[in-house]
This record gives sequence, structure tokens and C-alpha cells, in this order.
Amino acid sequence: MTDPMTTLALDVRLALGSLRLDVVLTTSARNVAIRGPSGAGKSSILRVIAGLERRAIGTVATLGRDLQGARLFVPTSERGLGWVPQAPSLFPHRTVGENLRWASARGGRSSEPLEIAELIELSVPHDRRPETLSGGERQRVALGRALLSSPSMLLLDEPFSALDRDARERLRARLGEWCAARGIVTVLVSHDDGDVAALSGEVWTLTGGRLSRG
Repeated sequence: MTDPMTTLALDVRLALGSLRLDVVLTTSARNVAIRGPSGAGKSSILRVIAGLERRAIGTVATLGRDLQGARLFVPTSERGLGWVPQAPSLFPHRTVGENLRWASARGGRSSEPLEIAELIELSVPHDRRPETLSGGERQRVALGRALLSSPSMLLLDEPFSALDRDARERLRARLGEWCAARGIVTVLVSHDDGDVAALSGEVWTLTGGRLSRG
């Protein structure tokens, strides 16, 4: 059993075409950022944590709970994680409101959809379909859906990349406050130094398939 004070522990190897990852990370930080050059495999690390890379070999644990090991693989839906991918993946057959209500019901937060919509500054009508939204609007809905799922940990992959500078600054400040108030751990991937400064207490750098502190 992983130390319960450990928020994230990885010892994972993954081969995806020419990409080779040999990742070891153990931290008790509540807010972690992973940075590195494009194509280094940062998004793949988040997918491993989320349980979306079954080809990964090794161990994964979050908040003292073992999620993956030699004879263990906890499905994504049972990991208690909120996942905000770089390219938001919304249910295309559901409206904005239905996407949010699905996550709210799943997370047992039926009283909070309006509060979340205000937090993420979502002003589009809830009867809109995902294909009619701008990139920034889709990012807001994806973030709202992740928050409504009652995550213990939030995985953020360039979550504000489609927003303008002012909106980006407001949302990352609000998100940081929201997660801190609820004890939600965040793991962020971003090329934006402002995102990293606002949403991380500990920074790791991925180069050559390996992680190093700082």
C-alpha cells in the first residue's frame, strides 16, 4: 500500500511508436505541474494516470490508493479523477446542459451545476450542441464537467489554451481557489508559465522520456 501522504506515485514505462517513457515520480505536493518540449510525452503521462493507456507497464498510485500494478488495473471510471484533455472530448449527442448534468449526477453534486457554470464563466445556452461551440467554450464545458464529477484529483492538459489572456488569468485563479477549498489535487501540463506559476506547488520537467524535479 502506498504511503497515504503521497499524492502521486508513478513508476511506469510506456512505448508509443518512437516515444519511449521511463517515468518515476513520487510527491506529496497538492499541486503538480509537468512541463517539457512538445512531443515529449506529457499528455501521455496524464493518460497513464487516468487509466487510458493500458499499454503502460508499472505502478500508479494517487492519494495513497494503488491504481495499477502487476495484478491490478483500476478502470478509469473508478479512479475518482477529473480529466480535462487538451482537445475537449464532450458527448456529441448531448447538449451542453446534458453534458454537465451527466457529470453532476455521476459525482453526486446535483446542487452545484449553476455554481460551476458561474465559476467557469459559461455563458452559452445550455441547449447548444458541442459542435456549435468555439474552442474556448468547449474547454469551459470540459472543465465544468470534470469539476462536477467530484474528483479527488484533477488532470489538466493545457486547459486554458483556447482562451484569451484575461479569461485565462481569471479562470486559473478561480480554479486554484476552488480546488484548494475542496482539497482537490491538481496535475497540470502546460506550456504557459503563468498557468504553471498559478497552479503548481511543485514542477517536474520531462526530457528524453524521463522526469526530473524542477
